[in-house]
Amino acid sequence: MKVTPKKTCLIVDDSKMIRRVAARILRDLKIEPSEAGDGREAINMCRSSMPDAILLDWNMPVMDGLEFLKTLRKEPGGSEPIVVFCTAERDVMKIAEALDAGADEYVMKPFDSDIIESKFFEAGFV
Repeated sequence: MKVTPKKTCLIVDDSKMIRRVAARILRDLKIEPSEAGDGREAINMCRSSMPDAILLDWNMPVMDGLEFLKTLRKEPGGSEPIVVFCTAERDVMKIAEALDAGADEYVMKPFDSDIIESKFFEAGFV
């Protein structure tokens, strides 16, 4: 019997509560979550082990989501993960900027499991 490895998703958000809620949703979707509190921590984690997907907050200290995304896409293997921006940002120009920088999808906060699942599905992840 062949065992398929679990898909992995890095949750990058400075809110511990958001990370906790997102991790529970991902586990329910049979996706293995890991967590980072800011973009710099997330880049370091990606350099040691690139996840299959990234759920990415926009506004964070140290390195924000957009800067992280631009840095990620230049890393070896950094073009591979599906990136879903997760933000309270409602400015269409900013959302377009995120998509231009390499995001695959975006969700608005607050989110629930149906929204996360549908966005990952639309991005070809689940």
